[in-house]
Amino acid sequence: MMDESADRLAARLAPALALLAAVGETGHVTRAAELLGIPQPTASRRLAALADLVGAPLVLPSGRGIRLTRAGRTLAAASGRALASMTAAAREVREEIDPGSGHVVLGFLHLLGRTLVPSLIGGFRERNPSIRFSLAQGSRQDMLDALRAGEIDLVFVAPMPLDDPDLVSHPLADQELVLSAPESHRLAARRRVRAADLEGEDLVTLEPGYGLRQITDDLCAAAGFEPRIAFEGQETETVRGLVAAGLGVAVLPRSDQPPAAAGMVEIPLSPPLFRTICVSWPAGDRLTPAARSFRDHVCSHHAGLGRGFRPAPAS
Repeated sequence: MMDESADRLAARLAPALALLAAVGETGHVTRAAELLGIPQPTASRRLAALADLVGAPLVLPSGRGIRLTRAGRTLAAASGRALASMTAAAREVREEIDPGSGHVVLGFLHLLGRTLVPSLIGGFRERNPSIRFSLAQGSRQDMLDALRAGEIDLVFVAPMPLDDPDLVSHPLADQELVLSAPESHRLAARRRVRAADLEGEDLVTLEPGYGLRQITDDLCAAAGFEPRIAFEGQETETVRGLVAAGLGVAVLPRSDQPPAAAGMVEIPLSPPLFRTICVSWPAGDRLTPAARSFRDHVCSHHAGLGRGFRPAPAS
């Protein structure tokens, strides 16, 4: 059973959740007050009252702003989590009343913004024109972390996360990966290359946390060598540019543009290598009606994704 005094304290702190979270976010009483649309003296009085209620100071002066005490940091962090839960609940309630006017927060890898995301959103919006989308892009790890934290409703990532009890994933398509190399490279004339052929080569790849980096590292490890990373980037077009400049080779998805125009060649790997692109969402019934509707649309439609893709087998 919950401690009764702690229960009463939590109930009295609840009305100030937004102020605590705003102070934790801004580190400044005036900015927190502006964020909440209340006068600065009112925010200061509420903070003082909260400190009296808790029995310990929550903020201390720090230059022109303030910094949270240990007690303040604890309460601000809890306030942020509580507000995120309440925001999600408020969204769900509003969308239950009017599912056609919902909001979906969608995360995806940069490269998928060319064809996959526009195709799936476009088809969905034809039947649901009032549903809004917020789009977030980043590394595979960043997208999955944001999904687990409740900041994103659904994500498109590759490779598919496996054995994660917090997530559910549905495969959408398999995308072929090839070796991109400068036209003058020693491997450029090959019809196929093996992973072992990359030992000792300067590799251009994405930073740790990206799915392609994980695949590249795993490919080299399976061939028995440590990859020699020459350059690391955050999106594939930069990697392609570095390869075209003759600065190394890279394991990348097939380009939707003729690689020869950029002074590169694309060489199939032996055995062929594919990555599975999937849609993932939180386990349990945590999706809002709009997000659930978009998920069902995604899982039942395979967009024409272009060269280098094939339908993924059902999970």
